[in-house]
Amino acid sequence: MAAFDDKPKIDSTVAHVARRYNYWLGGKDNYAADRASGDRIAKAYPQVVVDARANRKWMHRVVRCLVAEHGVTQFLDVGVSLPVEPNVHQVAQGIDPAARVVYVDNDPLVMVHARALLTSTPEGATGYAEVDMHDTARMLAEAKDTLDFTRPVAVLFCAVLHFVDNDEQAYALVARTLESLPPGSYVAISNFTLDGVGLWRRWQIKRLMKKLPPDGQIRPRSRRQFTNFFSGLEIAAPGVRLVSDWRVDLAEPHERPAKRAYVYGAVAKKVALLPAAERSPPV
Repeated sequence: MAAFDDKPKIDSTVAHVARRYNYWLGGKDNYAADRASGDRIAKAYPQVVVDARANRKWMHRVVRCLVAEHGVTQFLDVGVSLPVEPNVHQVAQGIDPAARVVYVDNDPLVMVHARALLTSTPEGATGYAEVDMHDTARMLAEAKDTLDFTRPVAVLFCAVLHFVDNDEQAYALVARTLESLPPGSYVAISNFTLDGVGLWRRWQIKRLMKKLPPDGQIRPRSRRQFTNFFSGLEIAAPGVRLVSDWRVDLAEPHERPAKRAYVYGAVAKKVALLPAAERSPPV
């Protein structure tokens, strides 16, 4: 893990995927190059800002649901990106001040911001792991400094697995992460989709993708492909939904999505022995 005072070199003339996402969320940690890149993408796909913001609001509702309704107070937030309030620990500790959160990202720029801005309540804890999410063994080893793996943990893959182009690698990443966690743990995943997007807009998006740098490439997934993430797990109500439609009853008034977002979201539980008939099968 990098030391807190290890300052990464910042090239403000080149767009950065985390800063661009920060821009779409209405954050201030971005530069002209990030805004220009974000605007070019939004011109080809105007929906992108709606998707980004709806995904963030979905994450807030997921955390509220897991803490208030399922009693989960430990979170592993994979691919945190640049902090934009409220963050996972703020939502969780707002309900249970003793909640513990570990933020994971392999980008030194992101982690410098995270360590500087994401501080815990006295009763809880906030930890950081600067590690690539594909290195699940190291990610979980570092998370154990803050989280108790004898108790349930909720793993959040919010709009991060669509950066993994290979479906089997993405599914295996989720499975490996959950392997070491106890029954009663949860996973929450969201992923961009082209389901419901018109043919002309699809063509524009795919054309745009070819022009993006490798770190900006994303893998849209169909409902079937997305559901495969939860094979062997118990999907929580209301099941697989667009994030704009998932548990809107848990939204604060200012968080209610104004438009449909083309991002799938779902939450699932790891159970000790789930009858075969009740498992989420590969589809």
